[in-house]
Amino acid sequence: MYHDALTECLECGLLQRNPVLPPGGAAECSRCGSLLHRDRPDSLNRTLALTIAGMVLFVVANSFPFLSFEMQGQLTQTTLLTGVIDLYKAGNWFISGVVLFTSILAPGLQLSLLLVVLIPLRSERMPSWLPRVFRFVRTLTPWGMMDVFMLGILVSVVKLSEMATIVPGTSLFAFGVLILVLAGAQAALDPDLVWSRVPPLKDVSRPIRSGDGHLTCDVCELVMHPSSAIHDGRHLRCPRCTDVLHRRKPNSLQRTWALVLAAIVFYVPANLLPIMTVTSLGRSQSDTIYSGVVFLLTHGMWPLAIVVFVASIFVPLLKLLILVTLLLSVQFRCTWSPRDRTRLYRLTEAIGRWSMVDVYVVTILVALVRLGNLASVQAEVGAIFFCAVVIVTMVAAMSFDPRLIWDVLEREHVRAPDGSGSLTPGPGGQSV
Repeated sequence: MYHDALTECLECGLLQRNPVLPPGGAAECSRCGSLLHRDRPDSLNRTLALTIAGMVLFVVANSFPFLSFEMQGQLTQTTLLTGVIDLYKAGNWFISGVVLFTSILAPGLQLSLLLVVLIPLRSERMPSWLPRVFRFVRTLTPWGMMDVFMLGILVSVVKLSEMATIVPGTSLFAFGVLILVLAGAQAALDPDLVWSRVPPLKDVSRPIRSGDGHLTCDVCELVMHPSSAIHDGRHLRCPRCTDVLHRRKPNSLQRTWALVLAAIVFYVPANLLPIMTVTSLGRSQSDTIYSGVVFLLTHGMWPLAIVVFVASIFVPLLKLLILVTLLLSVQFRCTWSPRDRTRLYRLTEAIGRWSMVDVYVVTILVALVRLGNLASVQAEVGAIFFCAVVIVTMVAAMSFDPRLIWDVLEREHVRAPDGSGSLTPGPGGQSV
């Protein structure tokens, strides 16, 4: 299989040779230990088969009843869209839009676009639009949160188990299988193989020698000499995927600081204000995130209570603390444990999405419990703030460029033997 001769680690900026991988093999960065590339045998066929299966399951999951709520002879059936529609009608358009996008639109678009990309790859003719479509597939991946939604279903069922009877529908089983199929498709997909079949729009064969500057595409990871980039009048663009090229993410520190401060402001009301009000037999009770954890504990569901506490209270706080630590370390040019700080960054990327569980719980309960004064659930303002915290912290982690952690070390890397000054490597590049 064709592979690029050079690769740059997008977490530490180290430029290194790209080894030919054995079947199933993987390459890690020699400096920070991040995964650079992994060979996935029979990637296109496996991914295409799983994508087609996922499309069928997606249609089933969105076409039939999801859960049914039965209380004192009254029955309420819900689909995946029911909670989204009810939230929108109640004026909670922000939560409604986020839930719609992360639980339905993002997974559906990801499957559709994957199908659009994989089918032409099996032929020799490569459409000009394919690189742009595949870019969107990669962008959508972190925003599909069906697995988190399933955890929200489990929490909701526990909360309602003493109030009424919950009956699973056909869509719930299809949804559960869809989560596994989509995860399998993502694991089987080899993006390097896809990009290797996209011919560059401009010659990129000019060699990069030690000390030369270079540019690396954040999307397709093509390493090129600056002269190989495409000028569109305003930006430099990648000749393979046409994404805008930057040596580092633009205004990374400023944007991340702004988003982190906004998330801190939202975090306080998100934990103090109620996220929903439950009405049962004419009695109403407002619940905060903390009281929801206490409810699970008092009903003997301590494993689930721990999961919700970690996902909804501990994880957002931990993510904010890590981001602040990383920002301050870069701001003050700290050189301590760059590899450990890079691991902390990876942690923020991995855990942030799981905090959406309480937002999904509210959505599911609003959809299921719709029996007027007999039983109903209404989303409250705390849910809006909490949803904002999750989204803003995810965007903050995406805005931070972990290569900034290592740039300080590069600038102070080594002093000339005669003490006349420091030897500074070229932009983002170490010797090859």
